[in-house]
Amino acid sequence: MDSIIGLFKDGASPEGILRSFPLIVSLENVYGAITFYLANKGAVGAYLCEQQRLSEELAVKQSPLPESLSGKLNRAREQSLPR
Repeated sequence: MDSIIGLFKDGASPEGILRSFPLIVSLENVYGAITFYLANKGAVGAYLCEQQRLSEELAVKQSPLPESLSGKLNRAREQSLPR
């Protein structure tokens, strides 16, 4: 839900959201998530803020990747980017 609402708030269309997350399966599911968000903005906003806080807290606690793994990931990321 976090990703769907984030894209929606950034102006993505329901069709674009579905293309970004094909595992959602249908436009009905996308519209359902958007409808729930619009009907419960306060609760969903509080939930999203809490998720962001937890994510930041975990990022601080997480130990850095070993240099060898970090290098491999960076190289793979660069190779997968469109040219």
